[in-house]
Amino acid sequence: MNVATVRAILFDMDGTLVDSDGAVLRSWLSWASEYGVDGHQAYEMAHGSPSATTVRKLLPHLDEGARAVASARQLELQYDDLSDVHPTPGAPELLALLTRRGLPWAVVTSADTRLAKARLGAAGIEAPVLVTTDDIAAGKPDPEGYRRAAELLGVDPADCLVVEDAEVGLQAGRAAGARTAALRGLDGDVRLETLFDLARLLG
Repeated sequence: MNVATVRAILFDMDGTLVDSDGAVLRSWLSWASEYGVDGHQAYEMAHGSPSATTVRKLLPHLDEGARAVASARQLELQYDDLSDVHPTPGAPELLALLTRRGLPWAVVTSADTRLAKARLGAAGIEAPVLVTTDDIAAGKPDPEGYRRAAELLGVDPADCLVVEDAEVGLQAGRAAGARTAALRGLDGDVRLETLFDLARLLG
């Protein structure tokens, strides 16, 4: 793929720009113990997806109101757990490069706005455009979030590169019509070990 033709970059947050693995795992283990489900299974299922989607899968017997309470509790456990949240390797350098080049970028996350701003802030990242679950009707793997970010940047999704570390996010990027860059050994148009790799490709 010729990255020189990319007109905007759309980043996932957790695991892509922000290393929050420890906080995410702790929140799901705590939540799972409260609700009597397998915490590690919950953590694996939740990767890249909105919390509400995972809660729905784990607690199908609950009515809508009870699931909403369970989802809110899961997010509550994450909001203030920021002690070891930091940028992923290469993230500060890549974002600085994008700024120097004037290449637009956005963050599209399965977190809600409060959590996204808290984690980005803890990592020292200020997103020029942020799309969260509060801004869309359907989360990843639905493409709505990535299409919305492209629209806000004024760029056709086909000219965007979606950078993801979760398969549901890559599915969302492809469905939006964007090209994809994949971390964690996943398969995209470009495979990345870290964001340093993307910085070198764009540099």
